[in-house]
Amino acid sequence: MHPVAQSPIAPRVQRGYHVISMKRYLLDRYSASAIAQAIRPFTASFLCCGVVGLLAGCSSEPDSHVVSAPPPPAPTQQVITTAAPAGNTIVVTQAPPALQQEVVLAQPSSQHVWIAGYWTWRNSRYEWMAGHWELPPSSGSVWIAPRWEQQGNAYRFYEGYWN
Repeated sequence: MHPVAQSPIAPRVQRGYHVISMKRYLLDRYSASAIAQAIRPFTASFLCCGVVGLLAGCSSEPDSHVVSAPPPPAPTQQVITTAAPAGNTIVVTQAPPALQQEVVLAQPSSQHVWIAGYWTWRNSRYEWMAGHWELPPSSGSVWIAPRWEQQGNAYRFYEGYWN
């Protein structure tokens, strides 16, 4: 049997001595080469256990994430924005809502022109732009109202402008 195995350490450990005391005892009593020779048979076992421990952590499955709702449906609208002489042109495959009723407020002056409300396309949905009074950029200017025109299965928006 090896000299480390015959050492009187076992009774000291049973009496409550700390591991540090054992380490000091071994280093004082035996040479480093004797300790290394005593530990050598266990080195392969320690190495295998360490590798298995590392790989065991890698083999665990990821947490399951249950989704309670199905994914949203594919968008039904197609929006194409292009440059046009009078501004941007928007094409949407969803028909615009009906125009809203508006209360026309008192005209601020005889030069002001009423710009009626209309539906526009913003943030992937229709938004109502309320009517308002506006001063023309020059005398004799005429307001060309914005409009939606159906073209096949799509609706094209033309912005309003002063002419």
